Amino acid sequence: MFTVDVLTLFPEMFAPFVGLSILGRAVESGIVQIRYHHIVDALDGNDRADDTPFGGGPGLVLRIEPLARILDGLLAEPDRGETAIVLMSPGGSPFTQATARRYASLDRLILICGHYEGIDDRLSALYPVEELSLGDFVLTGGEIPALAVMDATVRLLDGAIRPESAAHESFGPDGGLDYPVFTRPPQFRGVDVPDVLLSGDHAKIAAWRREESRRRTIARKQRDD
Repeated sequence: MFTVDVLTLFPEMFAPFVGLSILGRAVESGIVQIRYHHIVDALDGNDRADDTPFGGGPGLVLRIEPLARILDGLLAEPDRGETAIVLMSPGGSPFTQATARRYASLDRLILICGHYEGIDDRLSALYPVEELSLGDFVLTGGEIPALAVMDATVRLLDGAIRPESAAHESFGPDGGLDYPVFTRPPQFRGVDVPDVLLSGDHAKIAAWRREESRRRTIARKQRDD
C-alpha cells in the first residue's frame, strides 16, 4: 500500500480536505494510508518547535531536532520501500505532473511542512530532501502545498480514479493541455456549444478535441514565454 507521511505543526488542517476528496476514497479503498506526525509530539521536555535565527533577523526558525526524531523513526521502519522526502519551500523546484507521476511510482512519500522563516537548513545536509515549490509566492505554511502534492500524486495510483479519466487529462505523457469541455444547456447567454460536439460524428469530435488541445497548449507556451 502506498504511504504518505506528513510532518506538520497543524495536522488538523488536512482532515476536512482529505475526507471530502478522492484522497479520502483512496484511503477507504486501501489504496493509500496517510499518517500525520505532529511535530510538537516530537519535542523533548519543555523544548519549543521554533527558535530565533542565529545571526539575528526577524521571525522564527523551525528547529531541526523534532524533525530529525520523526524522520529517523520513519526511515528505520522495515520494508519501507522506495521513499521520497519532500520539503515544501519557496526555493524548491516547480512541482509538475511529471513529478507527481514519479512519486506515484514509489512506495512512500514523506512531506515536510515548513513554517515561520523556514526550517533549519541542516535538514538537507542530513537527509536526501527534495525541495518543491508551487510557484513564486509565499504562503503561511507548507500544509496547502503538501495537500496539492498529495492530491496530485494519490490520484495517479491504480484504482484511485477511473483509468479513462486519467488518460484524458492535462499534462499527460505528451505534456499537452486537455481540450475544452461543455455540457447542458447547448446555449447559455448567447454562447453556443461548438456544433461539432452535437453532431454525433465521433471521428470529427475526436479530431476537434485533438486540435483544441494542441491550440490550448501552444497558446499557453506562448503566454509563458
